[in-house]
Amino acid sequence: MELSLTKLPWYGQIGAFLLLALAGVGAFGYYYELPARGDLDLRRQQLAALQKDINMGTATAKKLPEFRAQVGELEARLNNLKAVLPEEKDAADLLRRMQGVAAQSNLTIKSFKPADPVTKTLHSEWPINLELEGTYHNLAIFFDRVSKFTRIVNISRLDVKGKESNGKADPNSTITASCVATTFVLLEQKPGAKGAAKGAATKPPATKGT
Repeated sequence: MELSLTKLPWYGQIGAFLLLALAGVGAFGYYYELPARGDLDLRRQQLAALQKDINMGTATAKKLPEFRAQVGELEARLNNLKAVLPEEKDAADLLRRMQGVAAQSNLTIKSFKPADPVTKTLHSEWPINLELEGTYHNLAIFFDRVSKFTRIVNISRLDVKGKESNGKADPNSTITASCVATTFVLLEQKPGAKGAAKGAATKPPATKGT
């Protein structure tokens, strides 16, 4: 049995054409339009993500001068900290500075003996036994000047004794004083350096002033 559109009435032919057109549109939408829309949505999402990353990068770039300023400030603070807590202890340098301050204060350093450092987590405490000779007033001036050192120096175990006069009293040397001047050293952290802590605890050579 053969089917022919020409045998259908005119309204049947129009209905058949409409059905074929709808079927063609449906097939095109299913096989072409829907996948294209899905791909378009995916690309829109990717574009939105890229735009978000670009906006974040632009915002970060605008803050770069601020970040550099913060890094510079932190480096300056670190340098200031190193001045207060130096990474290396130098007995000779500290002795020269104290001798200079003692001379300005009309005091004499009779003895300058560094003791064993006490190692802490990030720093070590470095005590130095001092023996001084002069007057009460000059001793107070000496301590005041030491307190103004950039490097932190704490004075403890102060013992002051008056000198006995044998008829020949020296007005510029009426007392002897002993104390412990403790300074602090920033421990240098070196990756893989097993002996760092032991090296920090090495006793510096003892020195005597004149």
